[in-house]
Amino acid sequence: MSSSGECWSSSRATALQGEVRVPGDKSISHRAVMFASLAEGTSRVSGFLEGEDTRATARAFAAMGVTMQQPSASERIVHGAGLHGLHAAADAIDCGNAGTGMRLLTGILAGQAFDSTLIGDESLSHRPMRRVIDPLARMGAQIDAQQGGLPPLRVHGGRPLRGIDYALPVASAQVKSAILLAGLYADGETRISEPHPTRDYTERMLAAFGWPIAFGEGRASLSGGHRLRATDVVVPADFSSAAFFLVAASIVPGSDLLLREVGINPRRTGLLQALRLMGADIVLERERELGGEAVADLRVRHARLHGIAVPETLVPDMIDEFPILFVAAAAAQGTTRVTGAAELRVKESDRIAVMAQGLRKLGVAIEETPDGALIEGGRLGGGEVDSVGDHRCAMSFAVAGLLAATPVQILDCENVATSFPGFVALANGCGFVLVTW
Repeated sequence: MSSSGECWSSSRATALQGEVRVPGDKSISHRAVMFASLAEGTSRVSGFLEGEDTRATARAFAAMGVTMQQPSASERIVHGAGLHGLHAAADAIDCGNAGTGMRLLTGILAGQAFDSTLIGDESLSHRPMRRVIDPLARMGAQIDAQQGGLPPLRVHGGRPLRGIDYALPVASAQVKSAILLAGLYADGETRISEPHPTRDYTERMLAAFGWPIAFGEGRASLSGGHRLRATDVVVPADFSSAAFFLVAASIVPGSDLLLREVGINPRRTGLLQALRLMGADIVLERERELGGEAVADLRVRHARLHGIAVPETLVPDMIDEFPILFVAAAAAQGTTRVTGAAELRVKESDRIAVMAQGLRKLGVAIEETPDGALIEGGRLGGGEVDSVGDHRCAMSFAVAGLLAATPVQILDCENVATSFPGFVALANGCGFVLVTW
């Protein structure tokens, strides 16, 4: 066996039990630091995800002159510079592995008076940015990219922006957010429509920071010329991180887990609906609002899952959760069909290919299609799989190991820290059998 970075071994487990509080929501953490940096006044962000991706975003704004303090883990006090108070970073801004960070920063930087360069790690450097660059160019931005619209990106400052009416060809919360953020700096109104509704974190948070914005199912509009006012943000637990435990407890006999204060924004919880269609026993308790976002405690107990045709209407609301859905499908009885998910091929990895190759090595019958897969449930065997540095694939294979006949060796797991620092310790604390080396 040879691989760079951390590797894991995941073994068959007995019942998973206890209470789990997964880290803060990554998408909200990115946006909280961004909007607090652009606001006038001081904001406190609680529940901030201490992951590599979100820290990269915080470092980006610090490099542009924003003062931040960290009084404790998962907390930031941000002294906002105002909409026009940033200055040029001394060096290229490194977004690490964060596609959200790079795409949203591109929208913000398009409205600045100075030039900026955005770079990322090897994985991010192969992720397409043309979908962001093209609409921003229509607004008047000038952004240079490598061949194929790949990073690094050179964002030229001093370009007057104008509002546009834009229909997204592919539903993407990141693209929508980049356009809205550029719209803060644009003359006139920016209007966006989507083929399917996507998560509305940006819209909700802009409103919380005092920016007039109208939004609803698949649409959003705002005008430039207003101000962001400092506010405190409480970041709920990340549903995408909770997803691994929802599936793990669903497929391991005898399990009963309680996941605390998980964000249940309806644009994020497609997996919850898909798992229930498969027969999962997941109950929402103590539903409430926390910092403007809907949250609940999720109680999940073992259940016999069966294969389904995943409704395409759920795809935009679970795009980050498909790797772990593939594992649920592999553990279910019957066939699960995924369609309409071509976006998976341009995430941190080609997630359809990575999960299909890995699950085949564990004895699962799986057929790739251009926009999804056919997965035949049944027995999981052990073996060696490669996560190719994709954090969500690595954690999904760790869940597969809980049912495998022999241990599952998972290569290249180091990037799990980008979204879920402390995953191994938290997982082992509720019954996983996960060893690192």
